[in-house]
This record gives sequence, C-alpha cells and structure tokens, in this order.
Amino acid sequence: MTKPSTACPAESGTAVAFRNVDVLFGNHPAEALRLLDQGLDRAAIQERTGQVVGVAGATLDIREGEICVLMGLSGSGKSTLLRCVNGLNRPSRGQVLVTANGRTTDVSSCRPAELKQLRSHGIAMVFQQFALLPWRTVAENVGFGLELQGMPKHKRDIIVAERLAMVGLEAWKDAYAHELSGGMQQRVGLARAFAMDAPILLMDEPFSALDPLIRSKLQDELLDLQKQLKKTIIFVSHDLDEAMKIGSRIAIMESGRIVQTGTPEEIALNPVNAYVQEFVAHMNPVNVLRGASIMTPLDALKQLKNGTLVAETETRTTVQLDPDGAPHIASMEGRAPVPIVEYAGPEQLEDLPERAVVAAPVDITMREAIQIRNQTGAPIVMQEDGKAVGVIGNKELYGTLLGSAPGEK
Repeated sequence: MTKPSTACPAESGTAVAFRNVDVLFGNHPAEALRLLDQGLDRAAIQERTGQVVGVAGATLDIREGEICVLMGLSGSGKSTLLRCVNGLNRPSRGQVLVTANGRTTDVSSCRPAELKQLRSHGIAMVFQQFALLPWRTVAENVGFGLELQGMPKHKRDIIVAERLAMVGLEAWKDAYAHELSGGMQQRVGLARAFAMDAPILLMDEPFSALDPLIRSKLQDELLDLQKQLKKTIIFVSHDLDEAMKIGSRIAIMESGRIVQTGTPEEIALNPVNAYVQEFVAHMNPVNVLRGASIMTPLDALKQLKNGTLVAETETRTTVQLDPDGAPHIASMEGRAPVPIVEYAGPEQLEDLPERAVVAAPVDITMREAIQIRNQTGAPIVMQEDGKAVGVIGNKELYGTLLGSAPGEK
C-alpha cells in the first residue's frame, strides 16, 4: 500500500521543491544508493549493480511565477527530474514537494488519489512531440483535459475559444492535426495546457523539433503569454541560448546532478566548471548580459580637475554630474555641450539623436547598449536610482564580446 503523504511545508512562495532527490532505474536500488553515497559516479554504479542513475542528489527550489529551465546534454537527467514533478518518475529517495492551489503534496510518497488530483488541477504538461489526438479537431484537443475533468461542454467551449484566440488559432478550431504545420501543432499543445488553468506548467523540450525561426517565434509567444498568465514554468532544454532567453533562472545538469543554478547573467559570467564553461563559450551574450555587468564603474574613470569625468577617451567625451550624482553636462570632442537623453526603452532607439549622451538604467541589455552606441556615437552613462554609477563605451562592448571579464577590459 502506498504511504500517505507526509509533505513538509515548502517555503512561502515556492511552487516546487526538490529535496535531495535520487532517481534510479532498476529493480534493486539499495546497493546503488549505497554506492552513490560513497561518491561513485553513474558509470561505476551501473557497472557494479546494473542500476541506472537518472538523477543524483538534486536539491532545487522553484519559485511561484518563474520560468526555471533545466538544461544539459542528452542524458544529463533534466527530463527525468522534470517528470518527478507530476509523478511520471518516482524518486528512489528524497522529496518532491509541489504546492498548487494552496495545497502542498509530496509527490514521492502521496496516495494515488492525491496524485490524480494534482495532475488534474495543479499541473499541465507540454510535450516535445505535440501529443495531439489525430482523430480529434483542434478545439477538441484543446478541451480534452477539461473533458476528463468532467466540465460541461458549454463551459469547455468558452475556455477553448479563449485559449485558441490567445495562441492565434481560433480560425483553425475545426481542423485536424495533420492539416497544421509543426509550429501550429505546438501552439495547440500550449493552448491545451493553458486551458487546464493549472498553476504549474511542465515543458519538456517543446520547441526542439521545430526549425529555428519558428522556435524563436514560439519562444517570444511563450514569454508574452507568461506576462499575462504568470504560471510557474519548468522548461527542459539542451540549448543554452534558448535557456538564456526564456529562463528567470537556469539549473544546469551533468551526469544526473545539478552543477550550477543561477540567473542567466550569473551563469554567463561565472561558470562553475569546464562543463558549464563549454556551454557559455558558444552563447550569444547580447541578450543576456546587463549594463551593470559590463560597465566601467565611476570610480575607475579618469577625473579632471573640475570634477568632470572622462567617459571615453577615444571620442573625448566628458560628463559632469550635478550635486545629486545625476549626469548634468556632457561634451564630445572638446566641442560645445551635447544633449543628455534619458533612455525610456527599446521603442525609443530609432528616435535617439546623433551625438548625444544617453543616461540609461543599469538593467538594459547589452543589445540595447550596442544599439544606443551605434545610434549616438557616444558612450552611455549607467544610472541607478537617478545617480550615475558607470559608463559603457566601445571598450566595454568590445571587451565583453571578446570574452574579457569585468574589470579586465
């Protein structure tokens, strides 16, 4: 008989908590667990016991409303760990605490009825291969989960129409899967998952079977949908650029273990080992790194006798700060003062004047900094709480692209 759930309360604001989770495949895990505790790797354990280590010692908290990406090479354990959340894989040891709709369930030990309730109302899943039922229309596929819940058809139809409109497929509601492109089929999968209105969404490499252009478009659409729905999303990927683009945080796995967890920027700037470094080496940094990470801080800039800062030597750009620390007067190439423009966001990029110093918040992306520099020809003053804190110019941009660490430019 399955033991009743004895879940410990997860920390407030945590949707999913993995606590020292081991997942072994085989009929005799006890000896394999003992060897795992002795520090043997998965290859040695498999050779000695015949047991396969899928996940080892995984501990991770996933906060409500965030997109957490589990990534790593094939066989790293990311999909195995993901499937522990909805009980498709049961841990050999450890806890998986899932908090949904005000209730915390330990998936590793809960009763079948509890797991069924969690799968029906707490968790939805989007698969890599779409998993659409070919004999059902698009609308019938989207409403399938609601039908299993026993929801009346007239209520299902309202929700299905809303979700199809959300993914731009309302005109295809009576079509069948074979009549849709791959990208459209994946949109149906998204609509079906969102129709369940579950607070937690599991996505197992949902875009990897699509070509790069469609993949990028669906990534953008997922981020737009997340702004509206604010789900907790656990997303599996083997593509670091994809992980960096959509993830609030990333957990990188190697040989069944989580080797590094952090924001995209933290991982890009501080890879913990050669395995992570290899991923980062092939990453495009322009959408990941932020101004605070690539700027030269004010105290490292040359200061003239009158207190004016030399923002960039090559363009002879200087900036004078007012008593509150905000940029006040700027000049380029020793000429008359040039405008100082407050940056309001990407929509302003095309309207920035040439030969102007832009004051921008420290959280702008590197891509925005490049675009600003290209438009104005001047360095950018980084601001925090209205005060200048650093500068980004050609030296900072080129140094980062060439792989220099902050402070080495």
